[in-house]
Amino acid sequence: MITFSFLTIPHPEQIRQIVSLYCAEGWLSEQADNFDLVSRIIAGSHCFMIAAAENGAESRKIVIGMGRSISDRVSDAYIQDVTVKSEYRRMGIGGKIIQLLAERLHADGLNWIGLIAEKGTHHFYRELGFKEMPGAVPMLIKS
Repeated sequence: MITFSFLTIPHPEQIRQIVSLYCAEGWLSEQADNFDLVSRIIAGSHCFMIAAAENGAESRKIVIGMGRSISDRVSDAYIQDVTVKSEYRRMGIGGKIIQLLAERLHADGLNWIGLIAEKGTHHFYRELGFKEMPGAVPMLIKS
């Protein structure tokens, strides 16, 4: 059974598993300081959701998916860092994460919800109700 929950105070094993999800996507490299970084990412997010599944061999939950939102907590929010372990994809888990994040944001009074779809994922987000923003171009500055 898959469960979905918002994390506020994750335990160390959850953080370790979330670091693994970030690393699997190439969003973080395998570095020792990632534990602290991910702890701060979770704490600084408007909300951070995980999907977990029973690990039959050990009778414990394992983190199989995640997503989060960042926000000014007044008018705008962005969904990002949505991923599901490859062996659990195409089961509706990513869509459910997006749905629950959007519901939470709407409940918090945030009705402008944006995201940047990575190459090849536009269809996934379109099926969930997101539309391209005409005339908008995602931009980035990195130091």
